[in-house]
Amino acid sequence: MVTAAEELHAGPVTLRRWRPADAGALLRAVEESLGHLAPWMPWAAHGYTAADAEAFLAAAAEAWGTTYDYAIVAPPDAIAGSCSIMARIGPGGFEIGYWVHPAHTRRGYATAAAAALAREAFRIGADHVEIVHDIANVASGAIPRRLGFTEVTRRPPQEERTAGEAGLDVVWRLQAPPSR
Repeated sequence: MVTAAEELHAGPVTLRRWRPADAGALLRAVEESLGHLAPWMPWAAHGYTAADAEAFLAAAAEAWGTTYDYAIVAPPDAIAGSCSIMARIGPGGFEIGYWVHPAHTRRGYATAAAAALAREAFRIGADHVEIVHDIANVASGAIPRRLGFTEVTRRPPQEERTAGEAGLDVVWRLQAPPSR
């Protein structure tokens, strides 16, 4: 079985597999981002603790092989966010998710991360990748559009709805490039 690389170079940032030693940096990044994330992420709407960070890192380590969670690391060595390739959309597909610390937005980090994750998903055998966001999250929706994804459907949310959401998810898809 082909597995994802533990480190990916993504333009201005590096994506690297989360490590247990990252608990403090993850907690700090999330705490500083809660106001930015809570409107869109159910897990952020309820606060975040050291135990949450440790539980996330343990779950990420356990799931490696079906879900690939990465720290988005900006120079020189700052945790600028998190991103994932998740095997939760059925055979042949991966969903890509991302969030960026508010001090690191508007620098192309999420776009670079999503592009690198899509390439990696195709390398390990996906035939398509998807990005899903609430229709009200315009910034998140700009990323798949910028990367050439196609909007394939709009549907009710699959997860708990948060305060910032309009309650309609937009699903974007990118097909694997033809093999040579």
